[in-house]
Amino acid sequence: MNEKYGLKAYLAWITICIVWGTTYLAIRIGVTDLPPMLFAGLRWIIAGLLMTILLNLRQYRLPRLNELKHLAIVGILLLGIANGLVVVAEQWLPSGLTALILSTLPFWVVGLESLLPKGPKINVFVVSGLTLGTAGVVLIFARDLNIKLDINILWGGLSLLGAVVSWSIGTIYWKYKTTEVRPLMGASVQMLIAGILQTALGFILGEQNNFHLTQNGVLALGYLIVFGSIVGYASYIYSITNLPLSLVSTYAYINPIIAILLGWYVLDEPLTITVFIASGLILVGVSLVKRGNTLAKKNIVK
Repeated sequence: MNEKYGLKAYLAWITICIVWGTTYLAIRIGVTDLPPMLFAGLRWIIAGLLMTILLNLRQYRLPRLNELKHLAIVGILLLGIANGLVVVAEQWLPSGLTALILSTLPFWVVGLESLLPKGPKINVFVVSGLTLGTAGVVLIFARDLNIKLDINILWGGLSLLGAVVSWSIGTIYWKYKTTEVRPLMGASVQMLIAGILQTALGFILGEQNNFHLTQNGVLALGYLIVFGSIVGYASYIYSITNLPLSLVSTYAYINPIIAILLGWYVLDEPLTITVFIASGLILVGVSLVKRGNTLAKKNIVK
């Protein structure tokens, strides 16, 4: 990691830990009133256009033709497929179960990256941290697992599993297929590509017949455009460019804590001792993953 980017990269990671913890609610509200593909596609197109225009005014160069292929692959994997499947799944799944399935992301990222010839090898600190993080998430959301299994729940679960795998592959691809385009401009182009494809799919599926903007739908869309996309996704692309993937991916453990705190603050949901214990496990897990990455880079742990 380039040292001059260190503080900015960590701030970007902290941003996605906080901001993306709030987007579950916005997506759930949005898909209640709007069809999933057009809802997701419109979000990414507007966010991508706004970011591209802003960055162009700041003299960021547009991607070259040979760079578009890599940007398209990442955009399709992360936003087109992974985010699209999350939006589809949240039509049926409760937020707790959604967060629980998505919290397996660090295992997929660390496991798949370790298979690469030049990928960092897993050590006891990383494994311990990931295990503690998962235990904390399960502890928080155990009450949400008491649901009846039906076909929609099954499809929702499979959609989220596909989302996690696609997101992991896209993240690793972007980390190792570096381009000269600046991360923020790359992110804006990825948004545009994914948004266009999702919108096209929405029209193919006939979703335009059920597209009726409501106040809640507009508010959810606006929140996701500004915070989930422009702030959140740009921060994600920046952080994975400059930080170890196993550390960045632990945002999936912290997001549920944010969701719990929002529920307490906005909906007056109780904060129990279980929540505090689980949150402690998650934070210790993140610390162990960071420690494991530091030791691995120094070749202290074999």
